[in-house]
Amino acid sequence: MKRIFLAIVMILSAVLPSPAQNPNMHGTVTDSKGNPLEGVTVMVKGGKAGYVITGSDGSYAIEVPEHSVLVFSRLGFLSIEVESDDYADGADADVVMEEDLMNIEAVVVTGTRTPRLLKDSPILTRVITSADIKRVDALDVGDLLEAELPGIEFSYAMDQQVTLNMQGFGGNSVLFLIDGERIAGETLDNIDYSRLNLDNVQRVEIIKGAASSLYGSNAVGGVVNIITSGAVEPWSVNVNARYGAHNEQRYGGSVGFMAGKFNSMTNVQYTSIDSYKMKNEGDYNTFYGGFNYSVKERLLYEPVEGLKFTARAGYFFRERDMQADTKDRYRDFSGGLKGEWDINDENRLELSYSYDQYDKSDYLLFNSTDVRDYSNVQHVLRGIYTYSFFPEGHTLIVGGDYMRDYLMSYQFEGNGYYVQHTADVFTQIECKLDEHWHLTGGLRFDYFSQKKLSHFSPKFSLMYRTGGWSFRGSYSGGFRAPTLKEMYMSFDMAGIFMIYGNPELAPESSENLSLSAEYSWKYLNVSLSGFYNWVDNRITTVWNDGLRGMQYVNMSPIQVRGLDFSVSTRFPFGLGARLSYTYTDEKIRAGEPLLSQTRPHSATIKVEYGNSWKNYGFNIALSGRLLSAVTADVYVSATDYTETETVTYPGYTIWKLVFSQDIWRGIDLNVIVDNLFNYIPDYYYSNSPATTGITAAVGLSVDIEKFFRKY
Repeated sequence: MKRIFLAIVMILSAVLPSPAQNPNMHGTVTDSKGNPLEGVTVMVKGGKAGYVITGSDGSYAIEVPEHSVLVFSRLGFLSIEVESDDYADGADADVVMEEDLMNIEAVVVTGTRTPRLLKDSPILTRVITSADIKRVDALDVGDLLEAELPGIEFSYAMDQQVTLNMQGFGGNSVLFLIDGERIAGETLDNIDYSRLNLDNVQRVEIIKGAASSLYGSNAVGGVVNIITSGAVEPWSVNVNARYGAHNEQRYGGSVGFMAGKFNSMTNVQYTSIDSYKMKNEGDYNTFYGGFNYSVKERLLYEPVEGLKFTARAGYFFRERDMQADTKDRYRDFSGGLKGEWDINDENRLELSYSYDQYDKSDYLLFNSTDVRDYSNVQHVLRGIYTYSFFPEGHTLIVGGDYMRDYLMSYQFEGNGYYVQHTADVFTQIECKLDEHWHLTGGLRFDYFSQKKLSHFSPKFSLMYRTGGWSFRGSYSGGFRAPTLKEMYMSFDMAGIFMIYGNPELAPESSENLSLSAEYSWKYLNVSLSGFYNWVDNRITTVWNDGLRGMQYVNMSPIQVRGLDFSVSTRFPFGLGARLSYTYTDEKIRAGEPLLSQTRPHSATIKVEYGNSWKNYGFNIALSGRLLSAVTADVYVSATDYTETETVTYPGYTIWKLVFSQDIWRGIDLNVIVDNLFNYIPDYYYSNSPATTGITAAVGLSVDIEKFFRKY
């Protein structure tokens, strides 16, 4: 993204006309510690004159018109404006830039599919940076999201399969992406979250509410986009390890290089944990251990300025110790190729192909046989064209996708398979009406071959900015088509009953309204938002007397509404804090088959302090998750799906302490104490944490290239 921006800047400097220049401004740009800043963009506000980039010594020189304002900007720092009239008679215009501690000027892409500064995004977006990930020291994306965001809970379903609840929406209604690409495979309506490890993650962008106009089916509840990074040094080598309770082990490494027109990053990771017994009785008495490993490669080639190709490939393997004579195995093969061409200042084209194959198998120990009984293969083609009305600030996006979705499953009759073709076209226009108002509108059309189903999804948002305040309002039409499993399932639940699909299912749809107010300052961010979702035809299972089994059906409309509040601060002397709270109210009509287990109140708290010197730095962070009790209706037993009883699941609080140290030249040491106050459930149920008390872990990361860097 930085390369693209710099390329646009250089092109503009060459082609735009230059008015009478006076005076000649020059100087040096440094950070708050006096170090020169390379790569700072210096431009005349309004975009009607030239642009320059500071060199390695932080110096710049630029010709500007009289009575002009210069804007200095660089990722990771707060932009600053300087009036030319203040530096007459050839005086040096030296500038000191402050670090962007609150990520006000971080670049995000998920809300609009175009790069936008976080403060300018018309969609309220939560960003978890690589620094946040490092300070939390999360094991996987589920651990990270629970630590950073209230209203998200990962719990257990049947056989300890992980399931998500995000403010009333399940895993089949929240779209997870890796660099904007979908993920194949599911279990009990959830993807395999263990695939989403956090090595080489630059940031995670989260949008709550319907996003179907840009991303299509499965995005009615929100989008979580995991953005990875390429190499940023001429060469880099990292090795890391972590050891914790229950023989938890994690080993990983990465190798990256930048050589001419090539940029490569290779990552490997291995994790394992033993099975262990719970401390008290419950719906489950043993945590199932296992191991997984992954290998990923990302290669970027830029033959000419403005044109780049990105190739990626990955392999993932997981084995779970659920039964004495059988092990569950999961594999994934993924790859893709993307081309991005900045044709000129106004036109940009992106074409991509991605492949993802997710398989499940049972490894039979008694005869060493691996029996594959599930395979989901997705081929996706995408094209996106972007037209920018510069310098007015308007952007038009037109794009389309085609996906071939193949599913073979043990849940189909005779271990059969089905194929579905989906296609879509979408368009979105962003209009910067003036310096205060920003308008975004979009429309998407989807087609699904199995039901010959088509659907339009609209989107509209309006933002008003003044000073540090941003006010946003949006409407989105959500959409989720019935999956192949929901339409054609015919699964024998161990001879107890059958679960049947329903080819006559209607698609889920939702109407999402949200309003928010946000205040940002260089040391403070406060936001309050309210949301309302009207969800119709939600798909769930219900007992069918005629079939003597469960069947997928559509249910009557439900309402999900609530509030999100967040306040965070971080000061230059190292102190930071964040408090986030979510209230969720889910209204389900009496007699409907869907059973809600959404906690009405949840909060996350973090307090941290850190400092750094030439050869040493540290950060100590105390974070907590606070979840209220929830009263829910549950089925009486695993064999009786006709009667329910009311159960109250207790609230709980989990605290974690992380002490991070940058010891010397890329050697980082983390000490983690989890469940600090020794919470142990009186009874283990699906929504309780699988904790047996306080635990500790230690992690070590070494960036080898820093040993050879000159300081």
